[in-house]
Amino acid sequence: MISKGIGRQIVLHYFIVVFMTLLLVEIIFMFAIRTYYYDSVYSHIANHAAMVTDNYNNTNTENTESENLKYYRDILNRFALASTELQVLNRKGDVLITNSSFQPDQPVQTSDLTQALTNNIGKWIGREPGTGELVMAVSSPIQVMGENKYVIRYITSMEPINSKLLNITLLAALVGVVILAVVLLFSMGLANSIVKPINNIRAVSAQLARGKFDVRVKGEYKYELGELASTLNYMAQEIVRGNQIKDDFISSISHELRTPLTGIKGWSETLTSGGFDPEETKIGMQIIAKETDRLIGLVEEMLDFSKLQQNEMKLVIGHVNLKEILQETMLNVWAKAEQKRIKIKLDEHTEKTVMVSGDGNRLKQVFLNLVDNAIKFSTEESWIHLDISVKDEWAVVEVIDSGIGISEEHLRRVKDRFFQVNHQGGGTGLGLAISQQLVELHNGDMEMRSELGVGTTVSVRLPLLDELNKEEDELSVM
Repeated sequence: MISKGIGRQIVLHYFIVVFMTLLLVEIIFMFAIRTYYYDSVYSHIANHAAMVTDNYNNTNTENTESENLKYYRDILNRFALASTELQVLNRKGDVLITNSSFQPDQPVQTSDLTQALTNNIGKWIGREPGTGELVMAVSSPIQVMGENKYVIRYITSMEPINSKLLNITLLAALVGVVILAVVLLFSMGLANSIVKPINNIRAVSAQLARGKFDVRVKGEYKYELGELASTLNYMAQEIVRGNQIKDDFISSISHELRTPLTGIKGWSETLTSGGFDPEETKIGMQIIAKETDRLIGLVEEMLDFSKLQQNEMKLVIGHVNLKEILQETMLNVWAKAEQKRIKIKLDEHTEKTVMVSGDGNRLKQVFLNLVDNAIKFSTEESWIHLDISVKDEWAVVEVIDSGIGISEEHLRRVKDRFFQVNHQGGGTGLGLAISQQLVELHNGDMEMRSELGVGTTVSVRLPLLDELNKEEDELSVM
């Protein structure tokens, strides 16, 4: 017995489909066999009835009763069929003579008589009133002087044929039962072949749900089950990788938070103890302010990421001049670039003013993060180029550096949240993930190309501001 579950459903569905198909086939088969047998009997009797009609039509005139009796007996002797009663009837249905020992006491009133009197061979299937036996009656007219005066009527029992049909039905039912048994065994094997890998996958899923992320679905499965197993294994790998990234992030952010807090706490205690001249006090306060700004930056970065993940980031949309945004970005990072003697240059490859629709502060946040990363991972006395160009309906900004570059393995993951190429470099690993999502919120895209030891190029594409919108904006200003 198959336990409840998908296996039982598969077996049940297969069984029902095959059972209904066999039932329909057997019904059609039995109907065809019955029709064949009944039509064969009818054709055989109808041919004899037609021969009687052909031989006796208009062969006599009005005769005496003794001559008619001789006439009727001649028909019985010449055209009688084995196991078949032959009757001669008048127009009223009275049986004038029969080769049966049983003489009906009532006129025949079945439909075959009516059909015969209209110059057709009539057929009737029904039960005899006296015996209740199922019979077939076939009648054909005999004309006298152009008038249908007599009817010959063959009556044969259908019980032997029905008995044969019953035997055939029982044999067909037995064959159907054998087929259903074979199908049942086959469907059980098929169900087990499907359910077994599903149970395996379910068991692995249950272990993953309990936190055992080192388990994997083993075995090679085909089609959708194979895809499901691969997806589950991939999910487990991603969970492990996500947990590792989370652990790295917690370790990194703890370090990032502890460093400024240690500086703030140390200088606070030092300044509280007193005895310092104004210059030393000023230096201490500057360090405290710098480390506080660093803490604020870390917290804001995590808050921005949280808002983006929850789709709560609100943009203040306006018309943004990309050149102005990049110039402001260069001024903000100038001091940091000077410390490493890095030259930053802005190149324009179009004479038009490149305008986009977006949030100026958020776009500036994107470019600040990209340029800051370029400075962080560039060697001293290198260069960084900021290029602005227009391609079709897109404004393209490229941040190109001649820094250390990124390996192909890390390049595929560098925009993942919490991922850091160098954990010693500081930061939360959220900068590029936030930048990517901010660009996508502006209906743009961000791509990275890098070669280890050569440098990195980050391309940001944003939809150009529609010319009609720019003209309306200029008119409103005038």
